Amino acid sequence: MDPKLVTAFVLFDIAIVVAAARLAGRLCRRIGQPAVIGEIAAGVALGPSLLGLLPGDLDTLLFPPPVRPYLSVIAQLGLALFMFIVGLEIDTSLIRGRARTAGAVAAGSMLLPFALGAAVALVVYPLHTTAAGHPVPMIAFVLFLGVAMSITAMPVLARILTERGMQRTPIGVLAMACAAIDDVLGWSLLAVVVALAAGGDLAGVARILALTAAFAVVAFLLLRPLLARMVGWYSRVGRLTPDMLALVLVGLLLGAVVTEAIGVHAIFGAFVFGAIMPRRGAAGLTREILERLEQVSLLLLLPVFFVVAGLQVDIAAIGVAGLWQVGLILVAAIVGKIGGAVVAARTQRMPRRQSTALGVLMNTRGLTEIVILQVGVQLGILDPGLFTIMVIMALVTTAMTGPLLRVVYPDRILKRELAAADSAEAGDIEAYTVLVAVPDERAAELAELATHLAGHEAPARVVLCRLPAAPVELEVASGVGGDLALIASVGAELRGLARELESAGRVSCSVIVRFSMDPAQDLAALAETLGADVVLAGPGPDGDARTRYASPLPRPAGSVGVRVRLGVGSGRSTTVAIADGAAGGRTALRVGAQVALARGGDLVIGCTDNRRAARQAAAAVESLRGRGLTVVAANQDAARVADVLVTSDADGLPNGLAERATVFCVQPDDADRDDELEQSLARIRVDTAGQRRS
Repeated sequence: MDPKLVTAFVLFDIAIVVAAARLAGRLCRRIGQPAVIGEIAAGVALGPSLLGLLPGDLDTLLFPPPVRPYLSVIAQLGLALFMFIVGLEIDTSLIRGRARTAGAVAAGSMLLPFALGAAVALVVYPLHTTAAGHPVPMIAFVLFLGVAMSITAMPVLARILTERGMQRTPIGVLAMACAAIDDVLGWSLLAVVVALAAGGDLAGVARILALTAAFAVVAFLLLRPLLARMVGWYSRVGRLTPDMLALVLVGLLLGAVVTEAIGVHAIFGAFVFGAIMPRRGAAGLTREILERLEQVSLLLLLPVFFVVAGLQVDIAAIGVAGLWQVGLILVAAIVGKIGGAVVAARTQRMPRRQSTALGVLMNTRGLTEIVILQVGVQLGILDPGLFTIMVIMALVTTAMTGPLLRVVYPDRILKRELAAADSAEAGDIEAYTVLVAVPDERAAELAELATHLAGHEAPARVVLCRLPAAPVELEVASGVGGDLALIASVGAELRGLARELESAGRVSCSVIVRFSMDPAQDLAALAETLGADVVLAGPGPDGDARTRYASPLPRPAGSVGVRVRLGVGSGRSTTVAIADGAAGGRTALRVGAQVALARGGDLVIGCTDNRRAARQAAAAVESLRGRGLTVVAANQDAARVADVLVTSDADGLPNGLAERATVFCVQPDDADRDDELEQSLARIRVDTAGQRRS
């Protein structure tokens, strides 16, 4: 075939593959399945399993033999990037504090399926003794099938957990910890199997294992400390530079070259290089690396790998006679994984429902299984028939995870556990609660204002929360390692802020940090779970200042919403509360009194021309003066000189005030709408020290 025609075919095939993978992935997500199921199925459909059944041998026409080697090279590059990401996402911090349980479950979920897989291998070995035209060593065949049966796909598992919100529950965290251990054990065992298959005699196997061990020692003891310097480099620059990314790419590719030369396949070098990347203080670095690599890997390179694998899958060739092998392998894989995990979890005294859910989660195989099977084909261990059967097993076991999980761990149970997780994060106490959505900038100032609204009531608490928008849903490799590291970094920042507020003798503070697909909705749900009395947040969407303040703050009925625009002033200041005679004005007076007390400043009550508002302002002055607070009455023009303005009318902001003063825009709760002025102000009690109690 003419080289120009080959180039055109390669580009055309890649376009077809990417489009088919995206369409099939979207379809699967619509029916509640991970997108990777659709992407793998699309690769299979483009091969002889579907296109090959149509007239004209469309699979050969679309992917002619001269083009396939070029697609295979692209697929290998995608595999190297994917395995680097898998290694990068291995987070040993998930195991801390739960090593015994996670270790037991991981061992059980590997030993039983490994044993059953080895037993199945002995049964089917006579039917698959000559793969790629040469005899397959029985020991390599048996061990390979055992490893292939016992693997768990951590990236797909992470996506299933995050889609249901289970990554915040104890069972979700434990499942990730078990999958991390499974990954390390599984890839280590596979390296041994590859050495046995590629080494030939005993001396060859020993040489490959010795060189692999030496590579691992050099990587972890010498390269890892050098890579740790990237954290300081990243901190100085403040972003991931092209030079940093180039260093990462060169490292993972050279690691792949070394292990390929050793004889244990290129994917192991890329995996090890990902595993030795820095973890401590590297949340931002890790996240940016994942964001750069995952998009090109998942959208462009891995779909090509699915097709390269799919071209070797021919479901029709199995025939009726081969159905018993499909059934046998499915039973061994499912019973081994679920049964092994459940039994191990029960020995650790885990409840039956949680143990079963853990077993179902560990049965997820997905793309990781396809990678291992492709290695088996390249080594000549699997023939096309057995490869096809194992691909079917990978698809079925992954597809059944979501529906089966909803049966054994229904939404009502999950909702209860999520509520319990929220309570545990925030501290399960009955108290006057201020929930503050902490921004990325000027976080300390907004958090301090939250303590002003909570006052000195005992008990009272401030809950600092940050709900960053969830990362792009990358369906194959979830980036969960970087996401968890980012969450840990943000959590550490907010916990430090909470400790500062508590040490200042303000109020009890707790922290909640999590990713959110809909931060507004999740903030309202969190406020309802905590029973928040006040929900505090910064300005709304960008645009006109009045629009930003007027935008409704998500919160449950019965709580006060307060949007704040931080000004330039600090310390003792003049607080102006605008009374308009309505529920918003009464709430503004109450919030204004709280802020004035906390700041030790004067409270100025400004009223509109409404006669009712004027009467209320005069009554408020007398009521609060009688309890020791310095209060004066003025007209609404007092807002022009305010350091702090509290109002329910965002449209009434004087020009320029929004940039100079701190502005509270209050949104009253339902109870305030029925209150009289005295009822509203009765919630503010001032003692002789000038402290407020609610």
